Amino acid sequence: MSIATDTDLRARLAGAAAIGPSGLTIHDEAALRGPLMDDLVFEAVFNEDSALRDAARWVIWSASQALGCGSASIHDLYRARGRGEVPAAAFTVPAINVRVAAYLTARQAFAAALERDAGTVIFEIAKSEMAYTDQRPAEYAAVILAAAIREGWRAPVFLQGDHFQFNATKWAADPAAEMEGLRDLTREAIGGGFWNIDIDSSTLVDLSQPSVAEQQHVNAENTAELTRLIRSVQPDGVTISVGGEIGEVGKSNSTEEELRAYLDGYLALLGEGAEPISKVSVQTGTSHGGVVLPDGSVAKVSIDFDTLRRLSTVAREEYGFAGCVQHGASTLPEDAFHHFPENGTAEIHLATGFQNIIYDEGGLPDELRAEMLAWCSANCEGERKPGETEEQFLYKTRKKAIGPFKRQLWTLPDENAAEVAANLRAKFGHLFDELGIAGTRELVERHITPVAVSRPLPAALGGATGASVAAGASVFEDDGSGE
Repeated sequence: MSIATDTDLRARLAGAAAIGPSGLTIHDEAALRGPLMDDLVFEAVFNEDSALRDAARWVIWSASQALGCGSASIHDLYRARGRGEVPAAAFTVPAINVRVAAYLTARQAFAAALERDAGTVIFEIAKSEMAYTDQRPAEYAAVILAAAIREGWRAPVFLQGDHFQFNATKWAADPAAEMEGLRDLTREAIGGGFWNIDIDSSTLVDLSQPSVAEQQHVNAENTAELTRLIRSVQPDGVTISVGGEIGEVGKSNSTEEELRAYLDGYLALLGEGAEPISKVSVQTGTSHGGVVLPDGSVAKVSIDFDTLRRLSTVAREEYGFAGCVQHGASTLPEDAFHHFPENGTAEIHLATGFQNIIYDEGGLPDELRAEMLAWCSANCEGERKPGETEEQFLYKTRKKAIGPFKRQLWTLPDENAAEVAANLRAKFGHLFDELGIAGTRELVERHITPVAVSRPLPAALGGATGASVAAGASVFEDDGSGE
């Protein structure tokens, strides 16, 4: 049923839920968790009327709150880990960047987690990914929450803004404008329901400065400023989880001296009374998307697990944080992942590997794949580097086709979608087992207290004009961030 008016939306909900002046009333949970949710999330993404998209997103948000799978912050669990109340070597939290066929992909992650009674899964999207996948925060939140509802999830959902990154060139030209852009993005993300934010000012570390503290000063200062902003706009009762970063991914490996210089400077600049970050991303030898060989395959990478272990220990024992975060990891060898929990890694970011499954491991129709790659050749030629093979060029740029082909990727034929889903679910299951998150739902229940945050009726449903969350109009270029 196509939803062309608010009356259509109310009719589609009939029997399952009702929209009233005080909010959403659920009459039939099973119906809401069924194919009805497929229809609602499609309208939340593709309805041509922005007001009706907002209305569908409001229904999904309200339903998630009522069904026990609303948006939440992982902050309290991370601080408990920093206090030693959660074993550091027990598990590593996967943070999944959902780029392609977002609803289908997220459903497989929730399903695999449910099979393992796992609760520690983060769904994230980077600043750059918002542009090339055509997914702003309000839409992304609705999609992930809808997937949680559809799969029967009854636990907090952790939505994260990944790599809210400062562009070094723009910063050099106009620091105030670049900071304001990050402030705007942060406000938009929190308004959309993201209660976990990773600030990345590591791009501004200045190695020309004489001391490590001076090299990290701008990084620490920017992280402190955005932390204060987050604390000033976070919903009542919510302490948003905030992360920092000291080593730009793909550059030199991080050191204990750099970590201490950054954190000491950050805490001094943050000032007393403001809750600080709870984790720090470091560089240990990876790069976003992996290193692509001439034949288009990804080179094997050796992770410096000793660096991860030492820096995570410093973060926990000296600062009370959860530990360190590993970026650029989804294309690592299968036998690498169990080492992350063994070495006390708090969180690991995973993205490109899932994109590769959809492109390369079956299910994507050959003609659609060919059309997407042809689009890359026609539209990304300016990104081709001298000496680069065609395979390297297409591997590097094919993520750019995700946004332009979003609708086709959402509406794959049933048999193709089923094959893609099976491949993704198997991968998620393997990763979750290796990262040790089975049984972590109990830890989430023990340390995370869900906070209900209701939203006013959007204009299309009779609410005040402007009451709904704005989708945001900012456009961010691909700066290379996002695993």
